[in-house]
Amino acid sequence: MVNRSMGSKCFDIFNYSFMALFCLTILLPFWDMFILSISDAKLSASLSMRLWPKTFDLSAYYFAFSDNKIPLAYLVTIYRTICGTILSLVLTVIAAYPLSKKDLPLRNVMTTIFLIPMFFGGGLIPTYIIIRKLGLVDNLLVYILPGAVGIFTILIVRNTFMSMDKALEESAFMDGAGYLTILFRIYVPLSKPILATVALWSMVGHWNAWFDALIYIRSEDKMVLQSILQRMVAMTSNFSEEALQFQMQNPGLFVTSQTFQAAVTIVTIGPIVMVYPFFQKYFVKGIMIGSLKG
Repeated sequence: MVNRSMGSKCFDIFNYSFMALFCLTILLPFWDMFILSISDAKLSASLSMRLWPKTFDLSAYYFAFSDNKIPLAYLVTIYRTICGTILSLVLTVIAAYPLSKKDLPLRNVMTTIFLIPMFFGGGLIPTYIIIRKLGLVDNLLVYILPGAVGIFTILIVRNTFMSMDKALEESAFMDGAGYLTILFRIYVPLSKPILATVALWSMVGHWNAWFDALIYIRSEDKMVLQSILQRMVAMTSNFSEEALQFQMQNPGLFVTSQTFQAAVTIVTIGPIVMVYPFFQKYFVKGIMIGSLKG
């Protein structure tokens, strides 16, 4: 057993204490918002920190789901997140594998072509014209196809493939395996950390995206959850009218803009926050592996 100095022990105590306080500064605002969302609306004007609800009330959640906008937006956002993440992962792996081969003809040229869009873009107007010409305006595919290929993630996964032992591939070739078999039976299983990291990036990006819905979507039933949240938070006057109508139909329920915004925010961030712990064990390892220079 290694004897540790007093200075080392003091440093660990300070380090753990600092990290605990830092985590509290992150968690307390979310906890306060959650408590506000399930508290009595009459107590929403209080400026003090809410550690526990004095009166349990789910009126804000009933009001949030009383209209079909949020449930439909939830389904659209889930569809976008799942389909967009799967397509992005598949295209990333398929593009990264050949680029990891040093004997690939014109490999450097293709890598340069991949790098150009990372530094230069056409802008909003040319992008909108292309989207319209492709018939993706007011189409659910506009959430998935334009951002399906991420150049940065392709390079990260390519570096991971380049760092793998070539003897695995050579032995698989001797056993009669083809490139696709090697890719999906050897490279992909060995690349779980980086692929989980890329999947997490894609999921968070799709779940939080709202600007493309604002630009390209016209139908209310195709809006994503973030766009609905942004509209509801911004339209306070319409909220008052809808809240009054809701309270007239449900005499026992009372909602304010503060409790409603808190409830919708919790509903919005809840799923992605619950998914994150399942990817956390791969996150740091995946970044470190993918950052190796090939």
